[in-house]
Amino acid sequence: MSTKEEVLRLIKDLPDGVTIEDVMRELYIRSTIDKGIQVLNSGKVVSHEQVKEKFGKRLY
Repeated sequence: MSTKEEVLRLIKDLPDGVTIEDVMRELYIRSTIDKGIQVLNSGKVVSHEQVKEKFGKRLY
């Protein structure tokens, strides 16, 4: 599905009476989730255990 199709579907699924700000918020949320999934799929993430090992007592 193209980006345009995804945006149109998102807008179509929103209730009547939404504001432009509501639409922008939904697009921002969707974009943020998509970016997170891309990072996860690329393997550029560290586990909770790795963070604990790296930062140790400084976090707790």
